Amino acid sequence: MKTIAEINHKINQQQAIVCTIEELKARVKETSISQVAQEVDVITTGTFEPMESSGAIINLGHTDPPINIRTCWLNGVPAYSGFGAVDIYIGATQMVKEGDEPSDRGGGHVIEDLIAGKTVHLQAVGTPSDCYPRSSLETSINKDTINQFYLFNPRNLYQNFIIGVNGGDRPLFTYLGPLQPFLGNAVYSNSGAISPLFNDPDLQLIGIGTRIFLGGGIGYITWEGTQHFPIQKRLPNRTPIGPAATLAVIGDAKKMNPYWVRGCYFKQHGPSLMLGIGIPLPVLNEEVVLRAAIADEDIVAPVVDFAIPRRVRPTFGLVTYAQLKSGRIQIEGKTVRTAPLASISRSRQVAEELKEWIESGNFTLTEPVAPIPMDRSFIPQDIWGSQIRLD
Repeated sequence: MKTIAEINHKINQQQAIVCTIEELKARVKETSISQVAQEVDVITTGTFEPMESSGAIINLGHTDPPINIRTCWLNGVPAYSGFGAVDIYIGATQMVKEGDEPSDRGGGHVIEDLIAGKTVHLQAVGTPSDCYPRSSLETSINKDTINQFYLFNPRNLYQNFIIGVNGGDRPLFTYLGPLQPFLGNAVYSNSGAISPLFNDPDLQLIGIGTRIFLGGGIGYITWEGTQHFPIQKRLPNRTPIGPAATLAVIGDAKKMNPYWVRGCYFKQHGPSLMLGIGIPLPVLNEEVVLRAAIADEDIVAPVVDFAIPRRVRPTFGLVTYAQLKSGRIQIEGKTVRTAPLASISRSRQVAEELKEWIESGNFTLTEPVAPIPMDRSFIPQDIWGSQIRLD
């Protein structure tokens, strides 16, 4: 048994043995779980994929005379302004304001621009009062002219997800990208066996307060994520067979790198955010290594038909991530092309960069202050008696 305090002492002395998750898996094959558990102190994991439930909190600072902002736009993208005079929140999937020409840019692009040090146009309307007499504001801002600017993401790091296909007769434009008719392609979003939460399936090593790599800077796990569903059915190795645990995270966007925070757009669906996140896993005992030794052959995801416009869609069964990464899967006797939304190469880079931070003594581990709940169910929003319209 090791402790996080003992591992941090080695990190501070620049003596910690750190492996990326792929290096760990290779090392287990060459030696044994027991030997690796004795030799390795930290495992670094990473992913770079769309994380739509993301956004940034910004404090603009008070004007003279002051304004109590109630409607606000950044580069034409609406930001929420209902919780403080000059506090705003811009969501990654927010589109340009109504009445503007359709755009392939949204909140994720505004966040990327601010992180990159670019200037962003601000337009705001206030509610005049004795405290806040100003009624409007139009100016330009950048990350150096505002106070707080941090990512606060309600749902990141899905522990597994679905594979999207289209069994219908017309193209579909989805949050997984275009799905071609007649099972023309299959798209998956998770990076598989290198993805952080696959390697700590019961969230025994992380919790509220865990320090992480977030967007090229340091972040923290703050709570369970929205749609957190840890009681998903699981294989004997404890990995879930579909969407399961999620995490809420926070981090200082002023210290992030736009290489790891990229606005993106899904055709005829909307904007989102590509985000790099890495989690260090302390090697406290042999079980940590056993869980992290899983391969793409050992984990599965469900193939879901998006042609059926319902919350619960029919599936074509489960396939392994090894099959997905081969570029082809079989669905009812038909060979179907596959492609990932996650960047496998950048996911590896996240793990490698986090490894460098730890080896250099610039990143230590934190003890969680509380565990992530593992008993949450998923409650759907059923509106009884309503009629479905698909105009």
